Amino acid sequence: MTVAQMIFTILLMLCSLALILSVLLQKGDAEGISALTGGSSNSFFGKNKGKTLEGKLALMTKISASAFVVLAMILIFI
Repeated sequence: MTVAQMIFTILLMLCSLALILSVLLQKGDAEGISALTGGSSNSFFGKNKGKTLEGKLALMTKISASAFVVLAMILIFI
């Protein structure tokens, strides 16, 4: 195993831990079911979702998932 493979493997493990933690810390999506019964998501919290902890966790999930895929592809070609 070369030094580059070792570095990318460590980065992949750290990225996978961040992905697992960000997914596990998110709350369930109950708004989807309430929308079927006529519930409204146009509240103050619905409009400012990007600024809340849930919004930040969703962004962290997207970033870590993208980094995971990129690092895995790099490891395939090394």
